[in-house]
Amino acid sequence: MPATKASPSDYIESLNMNGLKGRMLSMRSKRKNNQEILFIYGHHSSLERWWGLVQVLHGFGSVTMPDLPGFGGMDSFFKIGKKPTLDNFADYLASFIKLRYQRKRVVIVGMSYGFVIVTRMLQRNPELQNKVKLVVSLVGFADHEDLKFSKTRYLFYLFGARLLARRFNAFMFRHLALNRFMLRLVYAKLHNAKHKFENIDSGKKLNYLLDVEVGLWQMNDVRTYMLTTIDLLTFTNCDDRINVPLWHVAAVNDHFLDNAKVEQHMRIIYDDFTQSLISATNHAPTIIADKKAAAAMVPKDLGRKIRSLK
Repeated sequence: MPATKASPSDYIESLNMNGLKGRMLSMRSKRKNNQEILFIYGHHSSLERWWGLVQVLHGFGSVTMPDLPGFGGMDSFFKIGKKPTLDNFADYLASFIKLRYQRKRVVIVGMSYGFVIVTRMLQRNPELQNKVKLVVSLVGFADHEDLKFSKTRYLFYLFGARLLARRFNAFMFRHLALNRFMLRLVYAKLHNAKHKFENIDSGKKLNYLLDVEVGLWQMNDVRTYMLTTIDLLTFTNCDDRINVPLWHVAAVNDHFLDNAKVEQHMRIIYDDFTQSLISATNHAPTIIADKKAAAAMVPKDLGRKIRSLK
């Protein structure tokens, strides 16, 4: 009888942190002397979205991926009277690391906005830098100037996010624009979605990916999404240095980021900087990437580096 194919649900457990309820994916390794890897997903995400990448990282050790407040269906910071600021996400991550890795050192992998949170967390908690063997940036960035939107598009996103971050406006947007009918009708035609779906040549696959995108928009808190968007468009992490080695994976044709500026800013922050380029045509893989597709995000030289860490 063939073995049952593993799924993310096999490794997901409840997560209760600082009065917030969510989920955590924990994929333990049975091999000795493997790494402890903490994966922090990016903006507009869920545990299931990065299942393929988790399987790739599992080849190097035990992988843990917690939800972020307001994303993946987890309670938002608003539930405990806080706002979803970059500093609050950083403090949440610091609390998680202190609880999860009390006597262990860890490799932290940050995906896009996840890397932004990781960097701010290490800046606000310098005592945790000794617990981190390596920070890996997967198409991460360090300053809002790294984004390569036109001025018109930048202002459209900024003022649109500010408008929809208001409680009443967010409520109306969630129920009028983010229902299944409207999302399936217009989403694939939007500017950013075209990049995600441009290589999809199957109607069946497009419908599947649209269903995934609908699920993401409906499970993630609208106000959290909008306020973190404002942070992304205005933040800088270039004020404090971090004494932890950084390995940055950049997409050659990233449609969001100016790779030259990203490198310049990361070298300001991190004492030890190494970069790998991957031949991706987008900022990140499609909505759901299988293990084979996700493997391209972990270049062989990075894999050798992770294995060599003591």
